Amino acid sequence: MSIEIKAPTFPESVADGTVATWHKQPGEACSADELIVDIETDKVVLEVVAPEDGVVAEILKGEGDTVLSEEVLATFTAGAAGAAAPAAAAEAAPAGDADKVGPAARKLIDENGLDASAIPGTGKNGGITKEDVQNFLKNKPAAPAAAPAAAAPAASATAAALNIVTGERVEKRVPMTRLRATIAKRLVEAQQNAAMLTTYNEVNMKPVMELRKQYKDLFEKTHNGTRLGFMSFFVKAATEALKKFPAVNASIDGNDMVYHGYQDIGVAVSTDRGLMVPVLRDTDAMSLADVESTIADFGKRGREGKLGLDDMQGGTFTITNGGVFGSLMSTPILNPPQTAIMGMHKIQERPMAVNGQVEILPMMYLALSYDHRMIDGKEAVQFLVTIKDLLEDPARMLLEV
Repeated sequence: MSIEIKAPTFPESVADGTVATWHKQPGEACSADELIVDIETDKVVLEVVAPEDGVVAEILKGEGDTVLSEEVLATFTAGAAGAAAPAAAAEAAPAGDADKVGPAARKLIDENGLDASAIPGTGKNGGITKEDVQNFLKNKPAAPAAAPAAAAPAASATAAALNIVTGERVEKRVPMTRLRATIAKRLVEAQQNAAMLTTYNEVNMKPVMELRKQYKDLFEKTHNGTRLGFMSFFVKAATEALKKFPAVNASIDGNDMVYHGYQDIGVAVSTDRGLMVPVLRDTDAMSLADVESTIADFGKRGREGKLGLDDMQGGTFTITNGGVFGSLMSTPILNPPQTAIMGMHKIQERPMAVNGQVEILPMMYLALSYDHRMIDGKEAVQFLVTIKDLLEDPARMLLEV
């Protein structure tokens, strides 16, 4: 029975997608619910799986092709017996198979008198590329010092080839993924279309660090393995500050300013495909454990490419943490249509003046980038000061004072 394999139904905010990777080729056996192809959209990568056991009969949309919602990607024959995966067949093939060596790689192999079977291939299906041969030449052990005179011409030829390889200025051109291109477009638009300004403050992290140290083991035991991190304190502090300064929690829609009566905070997550911002919903009703477990789940699914569109839509405010990568200070860029974004940074021990005495304290710089069309400087500064005060005296978050 022949079945049409179609692209997923895209949400209204997604016009089309691009075929990213075919995981199965025509004639290759598939099990029910096994991944067949990835479709990359402006926001996420969507997976298309086999409807039942069978084989892919014909691929109608190749990698890099643009597809619309529910457009036919391939035909699928249910119940048919397919061949083994090409990768397995490639592994069984002789290492010196001529089909596995590209023309440019074959030329280098012949010029240097190399054995193709000794060169590890990184190309498709284990094929040997020009770069593989070049890397093999670079890492090849030097010839013994007492070499016969007759071998001198060959050695000179090898040395000449090595000089060409090591002196080559290699460039690699890779097209932007749709996600990366969309991120780039949105960042440029944010800078061009908003009156963006950044204000800074610093917070003494010692109270939060001591509280975390005192209760982290009990917290993890009580909440089924959920670890107590720093992000939950910042999310809860930001939630309280957003209540006091609704303009920071607002968004701009044309000539209208939209004030939100809830706090949906986006948390930037770095993945191999780019920066994603899944959203914590109604953070005012979330406990510290809820925040930590949800962020951990976002991070895991982000690395696996399983964050959905629903996870990232909406959001009234964003927090990004460059400190995990060692950033001491930065200027975060707005996440439109939101009017503000807060940047966390590395905790750095510094000498500080406390009651006329110099103390070494774990300090963090905070940055708030905001749209000056919507938020006045006074509100932005007071927003950061509120977060600073809450973090330096965490009990205030519990008492809501």
